[in-house]
Amino acid sequence: MSQSGRIISVNVSEKTGMQKEPVASGELVKEHGIRNDSHAGPYHRQISLLAQESINKMKAKGADVVPGSFAENLTTEGIDLPSLPVGTIIRTSGGATLEVTQIGKVCHNDCAVFAAIGDCVMPREGIFVKVLEGGTISPGDTITVAEGGPNDDRA
Repeated sequence: MSQSGRIISVNVSEKTGMQKEPVASGELVKEHGIRNDSHAGPYHRQISLLAQESINKMKAKGADVVPGSFAENLTTEGIDLPSLPVGTIIRTSGGATLEVTQIGKVCHNDCAVFAAIGDCVMPREGIFVKVLEGGTISPGDTITVAEGGPNDDRA
């Protein structure tokens, strides 16, 4: 059975290295990312995702964080993001198809969350995807993990 969840927040920034701000919706562009986001481009880390459940772990440690604080583009709820293998396909109710390309990342030196509490969840629990098919994305949209991903041999 496939996992499903929902989008809590869509977040963008004009410059890299800063927290992202929530927007009402985003346009996911094939092989690019979210239109008007600083991290969009023709590479494997086009969009970052972090679960609200992960943000809640940091709140429990005393961090003053909200969706976008970890520079994630999409804040989700209901899917165990770091358990998804690279190659997993995710579909959105707005018509987009995404492929997981990386789990976690190295935290940059200026991470405000790490500086404040000595820990950051994004390197362990954030994931990155590329856009296979474009569409729109808004808070409240459903996201579904496709069975098995692109390397699944099941018919």
